[in-house]
Amino acid sequence: MKVYMDYNATTPLEPEVIQAMTEAMQEAWGNPSSPYPAGRKAKAIISAARESLAKMIGGQPQDIIFTSGGTESNNLVIHSVLQHFHKAHTSEGDAAERRLLGEGAMPHFITCTVEHDSIRLPLEHLVEEQVAAVTFVPVSKVNGQAEADDILAAIRPATCLVTIMLANNETGVIMPIPELGRRVAALNQQRVASGLPRILLHTDAAQALGKRRVDVRDLGVDFLTIVGHKLYGPRIGALYVRGLGERTPLYPMLFGGGQERGFRPGTENTPMIAGLGKAAELVTENCEAYEAHMRAVRDYLEARLVAEFNKKIHFNSQFPGTERLPNTCNFSIRGPQLQGRLVLAQCRTLLASVGAACHSDQGDRPSPVLLSCGIPADVARNALRLSVGRSTTQAEVDLVVQDLKQAVARLEGQA
Repeated sequence: MKVYMDYNATTPLEPEVIQAMTEAMQEAWGNPSSPYPAGRKAKAIISAARESLAKMIGGQPQDIIFTSGGTESNNLVIHSVLQHFHKAHTSEGDAAERRLLGEGAMPHFITCTVEHDSIRLPLEHLVEEQVAAVTFVPVSKVNGQAEADDILAAIRPATCLVTIMLANNETGVIMPIPELGRRVAALNQQRVASGLPRILLHTDAAQALGKRRVDVRDLGVDFLTIVGHKLYGPRIGALYVRGLGERTPLYPMLFGGGQERGFRPGTENTPMIAGLGKAAELVTENCEAYEAHMRAVRDYLEARLVAEFNKKIHFNSQFPGTERLPNTCNFSIRGPQLQGRLVLAQCRTLLASVGAACHSDQGDRPSPVLLSCGIPADVARNALRLSVGRSTTQAEVDLVVQDLKQAVARLEGQA
């Protein structure tokens, strides 16, 4: 009997999602740009999915672009902002802006130290290529958040993008995006008045969607990344761009047949888009119920861990006064031979991870995210990330805690 508790890594497809995808494969196989029935049906499905995604995040359908996933969406934002900065600083750009920033000014990006690799690595690449400057703002060791004060303090005249995730994949900590949105908007009024470029705000909402309400109006963001496979949908994604092409610029990375209004060409992947649309619809209808269920099960898990391991347990993501995802529990069981990887290897029931699934090959190095949050290295090395899902039960939690107890006993018995 296996119990999956790695829903932050990926989720299974909801049956309704599989059904929507299967129907699209069978009936909407036509090219969405073609006029005959199978093509028109495909176009209608894509259009309905765009509406469903927009509704899920409180945006407009025309502001949604379909992509291959979160990595592409994140890279597209960074690429776009870089292109836009260069466009504004060449001959057709704003002469006053050039004067204020100086000729050959380098665009400046701000992010934080606990972002996903699909933000961190493209930005590091720009620094290596010497085409941009980047500030990696450390998260607070008090609350695990990238704080608005620290982000605003990092802003320079040439700052063009602030990109901060909505929720961290390892700790589940919710970042203060609404506050950041308000403060960047206020600052932009001053900047525009003095001839400086507007700072754009992006949030990668991969981990938050489907686990808590996400509304672009509350967040005040210009870009938001959507990922299907974190919300019981298929492995594609989307990008929300506020006032796409009018208020907020978007520059394509690919050139081709002009699909997605030329912003993301390539014949649309109708079945996957149908599945993503259905997954979004389910989130819009049931998000509060999903959230309440996951929180109840996660809180039960934490109570059981304390009851079983009491003083040996250290929760790595419970920061006083900080909100976190309702499904995520990052903890360490203290002990010299209880590294997270070793504990998981001894488990016979639990399927989980020591941190981000993308880094599962890094051996016993403690998670950089936990170290950034101020967790001591010897504690971080023992970290396990359990993330529960929509159907996880208390009975499964009991099995997992029992499994952990036996795994720990085996490892301590070997010493």
